[in-house]
Amino acid sequence: MNNIVILTGAGISAESGLKTFRDSDGLWENHRIEDVATPEAWERNPQLVQQFYNERRKSVLEAEPNEAHKALARLQEKYNVQIITQNIDDLHERAGSKNVLHLHGLITKAQSDVDSGLTYPISGWELNFTDLCIYGKPLRPHVVWFGEAVPNMVPATAICRKADIFAVIGTSLQVYPAAGLTTYVPRETLKYLIDLNVSNIAANNHLKMIEQPATIGVPMMVEELLNRNDA
Repeated sequence: MNNIVILTGAGISAESGLKTFRDSDGLWENHRIEDVATPEAWERNPQLVQQFYNERRKSVLEAEPNEAHKALARLQEKYNVQIITQNIDDLHERAGSKNVLHLHGLITKAQSDVDSGLTYPISGWELNFTDLCIYGKPLRPHVVWFGEAVPNMVPATAICRKADIFAVIGTSLQVYPAAGLTTYVPRETLKYLIDLNVSNIAANNHLKMIEQPATIGVPMMVEELLNRNDA
């Protein structure tokens, strides 16, 4: 059974109504990234950061997986599927995907402010300053902020090296280190790129481009892969 590795970004969840931070005005829900998504912001104004992520968590819980998320889950019928996502929502899991690696954390969890490896599930959408870790310190969102290390890059690179089929969906590949994962995929691996702007990318024999939004392009790719005879 072939290994399919999927790298997803904000574009796939945007079609479920979740806004991305790469808006044209450089703001994320009317906030500067530096004010809500950095360790310095947490130290400077933890109340603002906590409120910001509580609101994002509420939006995630209200959102539903779209046809792209659901289509990727169907690939498990025929392939070993590993999803690597830059997204902090749980829409892949709710759509039925079993193997999901979150590069930038998962907003439905909290982590200790003094030990990032110590995580807790969040009941509902609010995380309060009265919620403490075992060390008696406030819990913060389980999100990798700008300027922090990305621990899951190590397993992600190992996964990419073993890809028989690789797909990039809903990401501009501008956020590092995640964008560098494509360099670990074997050269001969069949690759898909699903995006609305693929016309400026040079085609080659190992790259199939689908110039569509994720909710249209992903089901197209999935049907093609499920009909292959060499899985």
